[in-house]
Amino acid sequence: MRKFFCGCSNHGLKSSGTQSSEPGIAHSRRGFLAGGAALGASILLPSCASNMASKAKPHRIDIHHHIVPPSYAAFLDSKGIRGTPKWSVQMSLDDMDKSGIATSVVALMQPGAFFKDITTDRRLAREANEYAAKMTKDHPGRFGSFATLPLMDTDGSLNEIAYAMDVLKADGIGLMTSYGTKYLGDKQFWPIWEELNRRKATIYVHPLLPECCRNPIPGLPPSAIEFATDTTRTIASMLFGGAANRFPNINWIWSHSGGTMPFLWSRFTRQEVDMKEEAKAVLPNGVLAEVKRFYYDTAQGHHEGAMQALRQLIPVSQIMLGSDYPYRDGMEVVQGLADRSFTAAERYAIDRGNALRIMPHLRTTA
Repeated sequence: MRKFFCGCSNHGLKSSGTQSSEPGIAHSRRGFLAGGAALGASILLPSCASNMASKAKPHRIDIHHHIVPPSYAAFLDSKGIRGTPKWSVQMSLDDMDKSGIATSVVALMQPGAFFKDITTDRRLAREANEYAAKMTKDHPGRFGSFATLPLMDTDGSLNEIAYAMDVLKADGIGLMTSYGTKYLGDKQFWPIWEELNRRKATIYVHPLLPECCRNPIPGLPPSAIEFATDTTRTIASMLFGGAANRFPNINWIWSHSGGTMPFLWSRFTRQEVDMKEEAKAVLPNGVLAEVKRFYYDTAQGHHEGAMQALRQLIPVSQIMLGSDYPYRDGMEVVQGLADRSFTAAERYAIDRGNALRIMPHLRTTA
């Protein structure tokens, strides 16, 4: 049995703060290797991961980090919606510091701006986007933002894209997996995708309770099963409805290691076969090629089964660190990834480099 010496407390290893060696990101070879060595210690020595995170300079980028603006929490309370997590900007910063997270790209918690009223949805989206923009201004380098859209309102969404990305300088867009009975591959949304495709935007997608399946098992919260399943439904709608191929410049990020999609992969390939000639129109490059272009975060999907299934389909270059804060602590995913068989370079790409490759203008402290 191999034994490892845990030198975390003695050597004071620190991340160099350099960016990944992925194409398109400026880097220093010497700095990258130094950063990789520091990260390698926490990967090879899982028991040291927590100690390393607390002592090393924060370098990680968290792309699955929820915010609950006070006005949004008050709105949910006025609607009798319970279960809103306790959150504040300082709570986020404290958890990030403990977890070695330099920057979190934040998004409004579910259900986002979806209350089936145009005026309300537009107002909630604007308030959330301005709140996130203030966070990035007040704490330079610590936060980026995925802007919320009132997606069922096409005109409102197009206006909010222009304001959020051009004025507020949001780093991307944050959406839900479904809106009522409509999934993201629905042609109703294509005018919005056209604009985001033109901008080569990044879209982060979070699941929620689907309209079709509200509490089918009494006593079991929807997050236990339905959230991951809804991610799979919307991925399928994008693939087999043709939107994924039609809008190739959008960088899609799916939560929780792709939901249940990696486990259902043989059904996806069978569907491609069953579609016959239609598949050539909507998936001319094949379903696997589209899936390999997507990105996936590690929130609640960093355990061995999920990582093994995902890595059978896609390269490490498409995986990004996500914490799911405040529903989960950042240290959970840090430790979870330390227990997986990633090389130091792969871990650095997941922790930081992959996010910067598709969001190169993201300001970060590391």
